Amino acid sequence: MSKARLVLTAATVEKRSVAEISATYGVSRSWVYELLARHRREGDAAFTARSRRPRTIANATPADVVDLIVRLRKELTDTGLDAGPATIAWHLQQHHGHAVSRATIARHLTARGLITPQPRKRPRSSYIRFAADQPNECWQADYTHYRLTPSETKPYSGGDVEILTWLDDCTRYAISVTTHTPVTGRIVADTFLAACSTHGVPTSTLTDNGMVFTTRLSGGKGGRNQLETQLRRLGVTQKNSRPNHPTTCGKVERFQQTLKRYLRAQPVQPATVQQLQGLIDTFVEQYNHHRP
Repeated sequence: MSKARLVLTAATVEKRSVAEISATYGVSRSWVYELLARHRREGDAAFTARSRRPRTIANATPADVVDLIVRLRKELTDTGLDAGPATIAWHLQQHHGHAVSRATIARHLTARGLITPQPRKRPRSSYIRFAADQPNECWQADYTHYRLTPSETKPYSGGDVEILTWLDDCTRYAISVTTHTPVTGRIVADTFLAACSTHGVPTSTLTDNGMVFTTRLSGGKGGRNQLETQLRRLGVTQKNSRPNHPTTCGKVERFQQTLKRYLRAQPVQPATVQQLQGLIDTFVEQYNHHRP
């Protein structure tokens, strides 16, 4: 039996005093008086438990801001850009003058069915993170593949293109992102030297064990490749991930994922290397200078 029913029974049937009821059931006298007044107005409906939810929420996110959050999510997703709560919060603050927490944004996106729960995903607290403390302390490099779309005039054109990226480990700044068919050891060394001429020489580099980056797994028969030679000449420490451990170079891997999502979202897919490089240049400008 609910406490409200016990109190009302004691007051209306047993005719006990409010003071006695308050002491017996550990409730305030004002609540007993309020319950009795409700019983006089509503009859037996007063026995039904009432929601404790407030009629109004002082800090509730305005409806127009919620609609703006949903619109930003769609716009960013449609253009292939990151559209997580942190990114949306940055756009709200920078371009719309609204300060909304990431937790609030995530809650509204979930309520609209725009975030799919991932219960099996590892919690962020379990991650072991490594990051350089200063810019130019470490550059990460990797290359990925993207397929060109055959043009109407050349149906047998297209083909696979490789995209080479140099990324600053500390700031995530995209230092150099270029397209090649294919990436070679000479190209890796040349793009590294070109980046050094613009941004300075890094203290170290971090790559996987591809032959264009290192010959250390070639059994000692290959000598040094072009990049290794330049790194040794400039006094740059070369670091390589362990085989089958791509997460060591996770920052540049994540950048490539973001880049390729952007490229796939473009309504007109590139048919030539030049068109692909143009899209990449547009993305790098957005990534380096117009995002959180």
